[in-house]
Amino acid sequence: MNVLIAYMSQTGNTKKVAEAIYSAIPQPKEIKRVEDVTSLEGYDFAFLGFPTHGYGPDKKVKTFFETHAKGRSIALFITHMAPDGAPPLQDWIQKFRDAAVGANIVGVFDCQGQLNSPLLKIVMRINPNPQIRASARSSKGQPDAARLERAGAFANEMLNRLKP
Repeated sequence: MNVLIAYMSQTGNTKKVAEAIYSAIPQPKEIKRVEDVTSLEGYDFAFLGFPTHGYGPDKKVKTFFETHAKGRSIALFITHMAPDGAPPLQDWIQKFRDAAVGANIVGVFDCQGQLNSPLLKIVMRINPNPQIRASARSSKGQPDAARLERAGAFANEMLNRLKP
C-alpha cells in the first residue's frame, strides 16, 4: 500500500502531527505540504491534515477537497486551539467532513495545537464559551508528546481498517 501524508501548517502544529503519523507507519509513504500535492493518483490511501480557521476549514482546504478527494479513501487530522473534548469541536470537525464530500473518510483525528497568534489569543479570551476562553491559556506546548503518540496510534488504526 502506498500512503501519502499531506498537511497544511502555518505555525507548525499540524506539521508535528503529520510527522508523527509519518513516523508511525511502515508502508511505502511520502510526506508533503498540501500545496505540493498535484494529485492523489498513485496513492492507495491519504492522511490529510489541516488547522481550523474560523471554526472549520478555510477556502484553500475546501478547494483541495473538491479537486483531489472525491472518490478517494482518506483519513483527516485536524489541529485546533480548543481543549480536547470541548463541545464545539464536533461541529468544527463536521465542517471538515462536509467539505470532503465524495471522499471515503475512514477516520478523523483531532488535537489541540499551541495558539501562537497574539490577535487570536485576544479573540479567544473574549469568546462567550468559557472552555474556548480557557484554551488561550491551556494550549502552550501543544501538541504534546501524548497527543503525538495518539496520532501515531490513529495512523496504524486507519491502515488496519483498510486490511481485507
